[in-house]
Amino acid sequence: MGAMFLNPLRVMIKEYNFIMSMNDEIHRRRTFAIISHPDAGKTTLTEKLLLFGGAIQLAGAIKAKAAARHARSDWMKVEQERGISVASSVMTFEYDDITFNLLDTPGHQDFSEDTYRTLTAVDSAIMVIDHAKGIEAQTRKLFEVCRLRDLPIITFINKLDREGQDPFNLLDEVEKTLALDVTPASWPIGMGKEFLGCYDLLNDQLLLMERTKGEKLGEAEKCSGLDDPKLDELLPAHAVAKLREDVAMIRGACKPMDRKAYLEGHLSPVFFGSALNNFGVRELLGGLKHFAPPPQPQPAAERTIETTEDKVTGFVFKIQANMDPKHRDRIAFTRLCSGHFKRGMKLTHVRSGKQLTIHNPLLFFAQDRNVAEEAYAGDIIGIPNHGNLRIGDTLTEGEIIHVTGIPSYAPEHLQRVRLDDPLKAKHLGEALLQLAEEGAARVFKPRMDSSWVVGVVGPLQFEILADRIRTEYNLPVHFEQTVLHTARWLESDKPQMLDDFIAQNLSNIAEDHDGHPVFLARNAWHLDNANENWPQIRFLATKEQSRS
Repeated sequence: MGAMFLNPLRVMIKEYNFIMSMNDEIHRRRTFAIISHPDAGKTTLTEKLLLFGGAIQLAGAIKAKAAARHARSDWMKVEQERGISVASSVMTFEYDDITFNLLDTPGHQDFSEDTYRTLTAVDSAIMVIDHAKGIEAQTRKLFEVCRLRDLPIITFINKLDREGQDPFNLLDEVEKTLALDVTPASWPIGMGKEFLGCYDLLNDQLLLMERTKGEKLGEAEKCSGLDDPKLDELLPAHAVAKLREDVAMIRGACKPMDRKAYLEGHLSPVFFGSALNNFGVRELLGGLKHFAPPPQPQPAAERTIETTEDKVTGFVFKIQANMDPKHRDRIAFTRLCSGHFKRGMKLTHVRSGKQLTIHNPLLFFAQDRNVAEEAYAGDIIGIPNHGNLRIGDTLTEGEIIHVTGIPSYAPEHLQRVRLDDPLKAKHLGEALLQLAEEGAARVFKPRMDSSWVVGVVGPLQFEILADRIRTEYNLPVHFEQTVLHTARWLESDKPQMLDDFIAQNLSNIAEDHDGHPVFLARNAWHLDNANENWPQIRFLATKEQSRS
């Protein structure tokens, strides 16, 4: 009789241990993005987080001399040539028993759509601010996107190694400009040439490091509390006096750290530092560990997906072509929402209903990659993709469910793309369709024209696309102006009505890379007139990708 009860008991214990182990793995993950205005130091900070996390041993400055290494997160050739980030990079690293999944987003506004989609795949964000310039236009725009998604934000005020604004004035600017409560989590000791480090207000300590170019991690001298005699030994008297005065003012006037208010998006802990010199980066990582949320539930059309569910669910938020130009590869970046993923699993591709066996899932460090044997909710894995996966696709262990909140935006700039060598027209079509899968540009094939029309959010994208088509596909091209004003996806609850509209407007109809009909408007009046005359047709400026 005892044996009859022993086996079920063992099964229960095994299941309990599995659930506890999976929960532990989920809770030690932090998946976050870094947002900023261009040149605030976002890519340098990314590199230094990797340095502290042990993912790299040597950091190279972006603006260093030609012989120096490029930042590892700016892996694309055009990024290295221009010194800007134009694509999202995914990097996984461990620090202090926490698995961090860092998504480095484009800072340039012309590539903001890639950033918006990346923010659907994270649970929190770091907002980087240049302490000389304060809140800038792109920072404000991206902050509002984070606010719409209820993402908690940690603020990092960077470049204290240069002269800039008074720290108290910066706190006031963040509060008033963004309507966001702030609380200092660390505090700078001086600035510019007299910048000596950052005092850790949360742990009431100073880890003082020698000021260097920050290529390697140096030893830190620890001072515990403002009354530690070491402070007076290691720092100039005027610097210690100013620090004690500032901290007394902070503790008397500023809000205390409230994790609940932070998680609800009402309060941002503010860290100061110089990513270039490594100052403040360790404290920032500590703040991410203790305050940033673990993976959160994911909204779907049918229900909310909980992270602790035992079945695997994930969604594709980005496609990247040619990460390895030698192999013409396409990688589908997939955020896992639930379950314990294992290499070789069979997952259902919800859009097509087909089963996919995931033989070689990848984990990333910028352009370097490793095969992922397993992964959990919050992790970002790369799935090699030959055109069957698209942005917005959901992958499950069989359930029909559609993750929501991954939009496509109608382009604001439209140009025709022309080959310098017309004999390679077929190759151009293949290149454009591959690049369109990334979602950074829209590619339209007019019904009544043999040329391709490319639509983008910002004009710099045309230059980057021409560079990539030339370098990655060996196809020199140029872009030409058009008379087109904008594009709108077409939908209607009455299929015959949609067919009639298309038939009567063939010269203004194109198909996108998914084969969906698109109306190409010559000007604002043309679009308004079509809207007025065809009220039963929807002219969509944004489109939910999960149902594409």
